[in-house]
Amino acid sequence: MLRRFVDGFWNEDVWLPPNTTWADLAPGPEKAVVYTDHRHVFVPIPLALVFITLRYLLERYIFAPFGRSLGIKDRKPKKPPPNPKLEAAYKANPRARPQQVCALAKQLDMSERQVERWFRLRRCQHKPSTLVKFCENVFKCSFYVCNFIFGLVVLWDKDWLWDIDQCYIGYPHQGITNDVWWYYTISAAFYWSLTISQFWDVRRKDFWQMFVHHIATIALLSFSWVCNLHRIGTLVLLLHDCADIFVESVKAAKYARYQKLCDTLFLGLIVMWIGTRDYIYPFYIIWSTSIRAPMLLPMFPAYYIFNSLLVLLLILHIVWTCLILQIAYYAIKAGQMDGDVRSSSSELSDSPGHSNHSSPQRNNKKHE
Repeated sequence: MLRRFVDGFWNEDVWLPPNTTWADLAPGPEKAVVYTDHRHVFVPIPLALVFITLRYLLERYIFAPFGRSLGIKDRKPKKPPPNPKLEAAYKANPRARPQQVCALAKQLDMSERQVERWFRLRRCQHKPSTLVKFCENVFKCSFYVCNFIFGLVVLWDKDWLWDIDQCYIGYPHQGITNDVWWYYTISAAFYWSLTISQFWDVRRKDFWQMFVHHIATIALLSFSWVCNLHRIGTLVLLLHDCADIFVESVKAAKYARYQKLCDTLFLGLIVMWIGTRDYIYPFYIIWSTSIRAPMLLPMFPAYYIFNSLLVLLLILHIVWTCLILQIAYYAIKAGQMDGDVRSSSSELSDSPGHSNHSSPQRNNKKHE
């Protein structure tokens, strides 16, 4: 039964172009080119654990000391006073309803405001400090910088970087080089690590959008690897990394309270994001995969799955573009970039109108 399911899932009519078999794409010394090995799609998973370990070491021994040297505090949220009955009520429902707050206030001889404040402080216990958020963003920014440079070096002498039609000409008999193999594997491992660590990282409002983004990216990398569509996959990776550099650096500068640097980077983010995610990606990548590809090679079902995932990423780009432009609008009104980029806190701090993920107010800002 299992064998029948596996054979049905990997049906050549679904995954490969017409008149092509898995034997045709199987790597071997007698083949004219070096084909991708479908078994290597699992290599990034253990490598993701290496990334998580590396991140832990870098954040603890390099990024955290660097953040402290910039004056970033590792301040823990204030603890609420011990109260067994409120603790039991919190465990039953962390977000108490007004009726429950009123009943607890009468039962414990407290004001409703005191009960609400206790619940608010209790919810804040799981929130990371500014230093933790800073370290997370610096790590991601460092990876995107390194991976973008690596990808640029790898693809600079590849003909499909300059002529996207080369992604399809000669398909599926396109060989893979060692540098492209490493670029693909490292990128996939990083997104696997983000998917795993997202459940204990800083939780933002766009948690599920990011989760869908990571899963879609991993699926894209896996499908394109198995179907030997790695050329278009490398272009998508390179295009995404350059904008993500600005996303993470803006957040890090905000947490470090370098407001002028933050504003400058945020302007660069708007230009880079709109230029790559909202212009080059749909009008160059998506147009190529949707219009040019059917002209140059016969279509097959897996290709439509691959292209649908690319469109899914575009939809997420549009959602995040709206959030970024919203932040830009309020930044222009306030005279500075305020709040988190691409997402924001789902909780408010005790200070009225002040987000837990926002940095201190204007009079405390550092200036370069």
